[in-house]
Amino acid sequence: MIEVRGLTKRYGGVLAVDDLSFAVEPGAVTGFLGPNGAGKSTTMRMVLGLDRPTSGQALVNGRPFAALTEPLREVGALLDPGSMHPGRTGRGHLRVAARTNGIPLRRVEEVIELAGLGGAARRRVTGYSLGMRQRLGIAAALLGDPGVLLFDEPVNGLDLDGVRWIRALLRRLADEGRTVLVSSHLLSEMQQTADRLVVIGRGRLIADATTDEILRGLGNPRVRVRTPRAEVLARELRERGLAVEHLGGPELLVEDSTAEQVGELANGVSIPLHHLSEVHQSLEQAYLELTGSSVEFAGTASTVGTTEGAR
Repeated sequence: MIEVRGLTKRYGGVLAVDDLSFAVEPGAVTGFLGPNGAGKSTTMRMVLGLDRPTSGQALVNGRPFAALTEPLREVGALLDPGSMHPGRTGRGHLRVAARTNGIPLRRVEEVIELAGLGGAARRRVTGYSLGMRQRLGIAAALLGDPGVLLFDEPVNGLDLDGVRWIRALLRRLADEGRTVLVSSHLLSEMQQTADRLVVIGRGRLIADATTDEILRGLGNPRVRVRTPRAEVLARELRERGLAVEHLGGPELLVEDSTAEQVGELANGVSIPLHHLSEVHQSLEQAYLELTGSSVEFAGTASTVGTTEGAR
């Protein structure tokens, strides 16, 4: 388990993390989201003892990272796939980590196989692509078979096969009861993979909820319904205090309700339904709504290449 309690980090006059608190529970994939400069990487570095908090604390299984007696056996992390010694082979990099942490060398071969690096293990890291470095970094994170895992942008540089592999790996690790925290800007992947989402902006917590809750608008579900008696159903719903939008023809959009509620009401007044479903926004839409006021670096999409002289 990871616990972040009132965590604050200042770099001179810059407040990178501001009184941040959340918990990452075992048995689930927790997505860690936020705009560039939101404080995600700084928070992960403080969890791993790489940066010292200005105030507050970050705990792993109830203790600061520095207090762990066998850290690689308790926590695995991928923060920067470019931080490996370029002159070593992939196998050599893992063997050094294994020896310095008292991990049997047979485990090196296991994680090489797990990460799909069998054909590249003898090559020097300097010749690795970004995707191969990502795989090697993930193999190193898994080396001690830890119960807590942190991955910062693990999908970067991976091809489609690699993306599907990391997706399945994260799911399996969580299903095994491990604590999994994943930072990513690929929201479509997070929507498919994460059970829970922690969203921050400008170093502060914006949302901490299940993925389904955030996709539903944090407790404001909507229902799309199609019926040949749309006007009658709309009247019945409005009489019960529900907001209803007529989408045209036989379709209605019902705010702040569930498919079960609308279906039971329609059945109770003998109105046939041809379609009934809850409407979930995409994670991209939900994320933009949540973080819109927290974006520090924003460009514009207009007037590119449209100077007066170019007309």
